[in-house]
Amino acid sequence: MNSQRKLLLTLLGLLSMPPLQAAEVGQPLSACSISQLSNSDQPILMDKFAGKVVYLDFWASWCPPCAKSFPFLNKLHQQYHDAGLQVVGINLDESIADAERFLTQYPAEFTIASDLTKQCAENMGVAAMPASYLIDRKGVIRHIHLGFRAGETQALQEKVKQLLSESVL
Repeated sequence: MNSQRKLLLTLLGLLSMPPLQAAEVGQPLSACSISQLSNSDQPILMDKFAGKVVYLDFWASWCPPCAKSFPFLNKLHQQYHDAGLQVVGINLDESIADAERFLTQYPAEFTIASDLTKQCAENMGVAAMPASYLIDRKGVIRHIHLGFRAGETQALQEKVKQLLSESVL
């Protein structure tokens, strides 16, 4: 299936769903069930990231802006992981093979997870691809960013640095 058709079907699916209570800035991160991409029986517990600044990025293999965002996410991971940033890319493809092909072309140096049931995406109210959520050390959503444009990377990086400078208390 070509990428335009997948996008159209996904958008039609989103339009036919009942309205969701989307995650909002200032709210705590909702419970999320994600797993390792290569092993869906191996859950990734969000508690593992307690006390860290988390950059959650929902992506799919058919999303051209997602491919453009991966170098930026790798750079964030390289620059700020040791300072307490955890970048987590959550794949929403229906086929793990599609995601793995994408990752062969656009390698990720950060944590990659899968949301096969789409439960996490529903909880967050993901409405665009990629959809990114910047979460502070206390687990509160501090910034939501939809889409990816290279001209916005500096502002996103500044938001990450600001959250990393804040204490947990």
